[in-house]
Amino acid sequence: MPSTLLKFDNLHNIRDLGGIQTGDGRRIRRGRLIRCGHLANLSDDDRFLLSQMLSTVVDFRTNQERNKQPDQEIPGVEYHHIPVVDSLTAGITREEESDKGAVALLLHKPKEAKEYMCDMYSSFAMGKYALSQYAKFIRLLTVPRDKAVLWHCTAGKDRAGVATVIVLELLGVSREEIIADYLYTRECLAEDILRLSAMYKKQEGTDSPLADESLRYLFSAEEEYILTFYNTVEQKYSNMDTYLSEGLGITQDEREKLRELYLEG
Repeated sequence: MPSTLLKFDNLHNIRDLGGIQTGDGRRIRRGRLIRCGHLANLSDDDRFLLSQMLSTVVDFRTNQERNKQPDQEIPGVEYHHIPVVDSLTAGITREEESDKGAVALLLHKPKEAKEYMCDMYSSFAMGKYALSQYAKFIRLLTVPRDKAVLWHCTAGKDRAGVATVIVLELLGVSREEIIADYLYTRECLAEDILRLSAMYKKQEGTDSPLADESLRYLFSAEEEYILTFYNTVEQKYSNMDTYLSEGLGITQDEREKLRELYLEG
């Protein structure tokens, strides 16, 4: 089963990993690990619910994204900024001003749009900066907390999606289940993708089917993207375990700590 979509007023891709089953038959604890998009447009009810649920928020966005759309403060919640890329040239972010150049360049080039996104996922797997930042995030998760940790980028799809893949791998979830949860993002973001596509097509004055295809590649979660991440890991490190231990530097003790904290039984 994939992660559970939670109901909030102004959060459309907020999901609890609780209930996902591991390879040994255990399940992730509910209310401990949550993935999401940005927290810039919370309603009062959203802020209250998050204050009851969370101990920690991790923001993977760049400084420029955060300045454009700062997360709203949530009472009693600690905040960690761990940017995964050091510039917005690394990919589509869902932040309108930052995306305009990339979208205009790729709007009628679906093949290039897909390649652009695949290159971004490859950089998540092998870029030194991304490796160091994801390692920092995982070590933050090894600290016991009373409530949940929530991590997010802008849409909760790419940077947060890869972070979720890493967490699920460390907890022993099968690759089949991990990919299924990644692809569930398409359903969770379906309305946002339609809205964004309409907005960009109107801005560019086009109704071309090529534009529809390009925008789907830029804003959706495609299986080819996550397979590119896995393939890049295996090309550079031979297998996922080596990526986790040598690429990210996660020790066996840290893995066992994560499973102790976040798995039932």
